[in-house]
Amino acid sequence: MKIKAIYRCSECGREFKIEPGVMLCPDCKVKQSPDEPLRGILEVEYYTRNVKDPHMLLPVEKKYFPDIPVGNTPLMKTERLGSGVLLKNDTVNLTGSYKDRASILVAAFARKFKLKEIVLASTGNAGSSMSGVGAAGGLKVTLFLPEKAPRAKMVQALQYGANVVTVDGNYDKAFDLSMAYSEEKGLLSRNTAYNPLTIEGKKTAAFEIVKQLGKAPDQVFVPTGDGVILSGIYKGFRDLLKFGFIKKMPMIVAVQAKGSSAIHDALKSGTFKKVHSETVADSIAVDVPRCGYYALKQLRENKGQTVVVSDNEILHAQKELSEQTGLFAEPAAAASYAGYLQLQSILKKGSLSVLLITGTGLKDIDAASKGLKFPEHAIKSIGDIL
Repeated sequence: MKIKAIYRCSECGREFKIEPGVMLCPDCKVKQSPDEPLRGILEVEYYTRNVKDPHMLLPVEKKYFPDIPVGNTPLMKTERLGSGVLLKNDTVNLTGSYKDRASILVAAFARKFKLKEIVLASTGNAGSSMSGVGAAGGLKVTLFLPEKAPRAKMVQALQYGANVVTVDGNYDKAFDLSMAYSEEKGLLSRNTAYNPLTIEGKKTAAFEIVKQLGKAPDQVFVPTGDGVILSGIYKGFRDLLKFGFIKKMPMIVAVQAKGSSAIHDALKSGTFKKVHSETVADSIAVDVPRCGYYALKQLRENKGQTVVVSDNEILHAQKELSEQTGLFAEPAAAASYAGYLQLQSILKKGSLSVLLITGTGLKDIDAASKGLKFPEHAIKSIGDIL
C-alpha cells in the first residue's frame, strides 16, 4: 500500500510536496535571526487509513534504502538497575549511534531523486553516521566538523571516505559554513532540523519501543542538545497515537548537560538566549539548538519535562552503566541515565522508564578516561601484585 505524505509547516500550517529543495517554510524562516533556533520546521504528515504497521509511515519507499542494519535495536532488560528501567541500545547501529536512523532516510531520499552528494555539519556522530551510511549507499558526503571534535569520530568519517572539512570554531560555526556551501553548490543538506527527514528518521525508535513492549512506556529519557532526537521521539509517539497503536503519550524527559541547557532554560523562562556551550558530552553541546522552537512546542503541548545534569553526574552515570550492565555509552548517551538517577526518587512506583542510549563510548575514549584510574606501573612477575 502506498502512503501519501506531505510536508506541513509546524508554525503556519502551509503544505509542501516532499521533494529536493524543500527544507524550511519560506514564509516563517524570514522571521529568524542568526542567533536563534530555526523557524518554519516542516513536519511529515500522512493521509491514509488502516495502517497495519507503523513502519509504513515513512516518506521514502523501502526500495531506496541502503541494505544495511539500521534500527531494530535491542531494548535491554537491566536486572542490576532494577525492573523499572530498560535501555534502548542504539550503540549497535551500523556506525555506533542513533544518528543512523536519520542518515538512512536522508540517503534513501537522495537515491530516490538521484542526488549524488550530501552536505552536513556535525559535532561528530551525525557526520560519521552520514559518512558510513553514505558509503553504503554510493553517495559522496562532505562533512564540516569542529576541529576539536573527538578524534575517533573524525577517524570514522575519514575511514568511510568522507570529504572532511575542519572548522575553526564550534558546531554552530560549522553549521553556518555547511549551509553556505550547500546553498552555493546546490547540494542536499542533511543538517539536523533544517532537513525535515532528520526528525522523521529519528521517530522510528518510538515505533520499536512500542512493538518490543506491546505498549507505550511511562517515561522516556532522551539526551538533548539541538532537540531533534527529542522531536523525533515525540513525532513517533504522535503517529502511534494518531493511528491507534497506543492510547497515551508517555512522559518524555529531555536531559540536557548543565553546560548546554538552552531548551531547559527556555522552557522555564519562555525565551531562548544564546549560550556558550561547554560540556564533556560533545554530542549534545550546542550554543543554538536548531530545533529549539519545535522541541519546546512538543514539550509544552505534551506536558514533557526537562532536567539538567552536570558533567560529573554524566561521567558517574557512564561508569555505572558500564559496570552494572556492560554497556559502554558515550557521555551524551549516558546523560539519559544521569537524568533518570536525578528523578528516580519522584517517579511513580512501579512505572517503566526507557532510556535512550544514543552512542557508543568508543567514539570518545578521552572523555571516558577522565573518570578512570589507570595502572601506575607495569609488573614484571606475579609477585609484584601479590
